[in-house]
Amino acid sequence: MSLNTFGHLFRVTTWGESHGPALGCTVDGCPPGVPIEAAAIQHWLDRRKPGQSKYTTQRREADEVRILSGVYEGLSTGTPIQLMIENTDQRSKDYGDIAQTFRPGHADITYWQKYGIRDPRGGGRSSARETAARVAAGGVARAALAVLLPGLRISGYMVQMGPRPIDRSRFDAAEIERNPFWAPDARAAADWAEELDALRKSGNSVGAVIEVVASGVPAGLGAPIYGKLDSDLAAAMMSINAVKGVEIGEGMAAAALTGVENADEIEMGNDGPRFLSNHAGGILGGISSGQDVVVRFAVKPTSSILSPRRSITLAGAETEVVTKGRHDPCVGIRAVPVGEAMMACVILDHLLLDRGQTGGTRGRIG
Repeated sequence: MSLNTFGHLFRVTTWGESHGPALGCTVDGCPPGVPIEAAAIQHWLDRRKPGQSKYTTQRREADEVRILSGVYEGLSTGTPIQLMIENTDQRSKDYGDIAQTFRPGHADITYWQKYGIRDPRGGGRSSARETAARVAAGGVARAALAVLLPGLRISGYMVQMGPRPIDRSRFDAAEIERNPFWAPDARAAADWAEELDALRKSGNSVGAVIEVVASGVPAGLGAPIYGKLDSDLAAAMMSINAVKGVEIGEGMAAAALTGVENADEIEMGNDGPRFLSNHAGGILGGISSGQDVVVRFAVKPTSSILSPRRSITLAGAETEVVTKGRHDPCVGIRAVPVGEAMMACVILDHLLLDRGQTGGTRGRIG
């Protein structure tokens, strides 16, 4: 039970470590005949790769993807698709001083407690570098969704850095691609830049909240009780490195609402049912309603910081730890394309599950 695989019919197994020769994934269950090119997958990887601004780690990785199997003459064959990304800018010597010390906030201590062995170079398997493989798999999922659900759109963006949220009244989708924070609020992005620059120079870090929205999701994806669409989305987002909380729709804020406020009223439109609000985040009883599917997740502050923190060594001696190397002062920035990729993988997985169970049959209304 290695548990390095997620998904039901569209299954993704990731492999590799931060400072190993390469990392990647095996994608099994992609339908045959889907146009897949390395350049298309590369587009999504380029959005996640490090070193693109002073607000992310300065590790220089091209994150160039290679397709090793499962694609012939530009089309998926229905067999496992193997994707590989070489690591080219490792600096393992940065971790020599902490090989016998547990970094506070990291998985160092729990990996040791569970396995009795760990890779101290960049955190090994627990490093956020593992998410490059997820983004590559998400590229395959997007290619399949473009064929099966051409109207689907997936968009991720930061809605909060530290205690500072965006102003929703200034929400501008066109702004998301214009700033290094994937923020839909230009003024918030400017404020974040100033704050993060000061934190970075002081050897500190900060957390963030990411929102991912899937538009054009048909009604009927997901299943009752143990096959809920929101359960799998929550698990997928929670599995991303450094994520400490996930919510769907209103999420935690729903606890402060009354039933009158929270219930999404329905009216009959020209094309079928029409919801007057979307507090449920596009999912009712674990099944998509046809509205936008809205997911948010909270990313903790990067634990690798230059500020000294108390810890212990492998021998049990108390010590102080300063984590050297190249790290993101706000890892939430590069979590945006990762969240989009996980949304794509889960939506495709549930689309295939629904086709297998119902064949796309839907109950009639009106």
